[in-house]
Amino acid sequence: MQIKQRAYDATIAKALTSKMVPPLLARLYAARGVVAQDALETSLSQLISPDLLTDNHLMAQLLADAIQSHQHLLVIGDYDADGATATAVAVKGLRSMGAQVDFLVPNRFEYGYGLTPEIVALAAQKNPDVIITVDNGIASVEGVAAANALGIQVLITDHHLPAEVTPQAACIVNPNQQGCTFPSKHLAGVGVMFYVLLALRATLRSRGAFSQQTEPNLTELLDLVALGTVADLVKLDANNRILVEQGLRRIRAGACSAGITALLQVAKCTPYKLSAQDLGFYVGPRLNAAGRLDDMRLGIDCLLAETAAEATQKAQTLHELNQERRNIEADMQAGALLALDDIQVQTQYTLSLFQPDWHQGVIGILASRLKERYHRPTIVFADAGDGLLKGSGRSIASLHLRDALDLITKQHSALILKFGGHAMAAGLTIKQANFEAFSQAFEDVVRSQINPADLDAVLEVDGNIGDDLSFATAQMLESQVWGQGFAPPLFFDAFSVINQRVVGEKHLKLTLKNNHVAVDAIYFNQTDFLPNHIQAAYQLQTNEFNGAQKMQLNIRHVVST
Repeated sequence: MQIKQRAYDATIAKALTSKMVPPLLARLYAARGVVAQDALETSLSQLISPDLLTDNHLMAQLLADAIQSHQHLLVIGDYDADGATATAVAVKGLRSMGAQVDFLVPNRFEYGYGLTPEIVALAAQKNPDVIITVDNGIASVEGVAAANALGIQVLITDHHLPAEVTPQAACIVNPNQQGCTFPSKHLAGVGVMFYVLLALRATLRSRGAFSQQTEPNLTELLDLVALGTVADLVKLDANNRILVEQGLRRIRAGACSAGITALLQVAKCTPYKLSAQDLGFYVGPRLNAAGRLDDMRLGIDCLLAETAAEATQKAQTLHELNQERRNIEADMQAGALLALDDIQVQTQYTLSLFQPDWHQGVIGILASRLKERYHRPTIVFADAGDGLLKGSGRSIASLHLRDALDLITKQHSALILKFGGHAMAAGLTIKQANFEAFSQAFEDVVRSQINPADLDAVLEVDGNIGDDLSFATAQMLESQVWGQGFAPPLFFDAFSVINQRVVGEKHLKLTLKNNHVAVDAIYFNQTDFLPNHIQAAYQLQTNEFNGAQKMQLNIRHVVST
């Protein structure tokens, strides 16, 4: 593990400080690419205009026509947290504008991902006039064709990268589609749907639809937008940080949906001090558990619940599913590590793993864990029946995973049956008989795309914290929006270890001293005692225990001195 300090422009940091940004924050922001105070604005007025999202106006016109002619709309979502929140936002938002709308989410084990012909056949049983996809659809060429053949209009809202062939939908809104000039390419699926609703409300307003009724307040959906945006690990650029910040404000003020309130309760999270990282760590996994082990309809029903009692019941079920998921994941990880004992991992550029008893809904998490441990692009497969394997991959910064899979299909046309995804995550289907051939092809392609140095993990830190080591600083940092592409601050300092003990059977509870200041620290998933003197990379956070709030260091990496 290499420790690398983030570089920053001192001139920019000084300019931010002159605009009343605290010096520490100014340094942190400058190191994350912020060049002016405008990029720190979090008011909704600073959001990029919905008019700049290509074909958003056409989408709004078509939806307004459908609503005003009393057509039946059917939202078809995805089975992850982004898809679930996008579905909930679509249903709530469209209903608030008078739409007749229902939803359908494919069960990942029966139908797989996206608007497939099989899902269209299932959807047709509900007799929809219009299908609206959320967080999927951009690659659903056959599914859209099937819907068109049945006379069902298809409107696609998505954020995934397009394939070479574009579905023949009536309208597509996707910031990543060819020709879209929307300044932010990082909207999550739920963010795209929120933008569609903003345009739809403006269109209905121009048609006089709200002259006899109250105009819907779409800010009431921002708690769901924040959750989906954080959980999907899209880059938190300036626009996404506004959406997340505004959603967090509603949650902290107790003005969020009954479903999110209930999920926070079962996770034992305190809403008034919730951070973006808490959404990703505590709420997202519980929502995702429905899609991983059962049916995401349970998660969406929780988000759509109108009473606290209904939301609590569903949130408790999700909590139990998440515990089951954690147990399954632990067993799978133990099996993976045992298998890797027989492999010279350091000589490999990639990891491709399959065991017949692995759970299809948990392979993505396992791939992520192994990628973090070994810093190799990793794909984990599970048995999908009928001689097929479904794989879920995670990548490192230097490799665009979807592009690598695309290159494999160009070199070996029969190896991958279907695939899709992003730079850092992707899914695919192969024949079980082709597992070894795929593994070799993946290794060969990655070797051609990256250098050996790319396989060395680098931990970026923000230097030492100096005199800013305080509870007030911890509170200030926790109040900011940090996340994917806008990394939470990670400091690096020298400490003396004053006291240490194992808690919860697998974590080190520490007392450290730095510059004559003693501070509590926790080192998760570490039971080996540390030497007396260390250098540590850590996050600064607040910790509440028995009603008392204290500053605590969350140790992420230790170097002995």
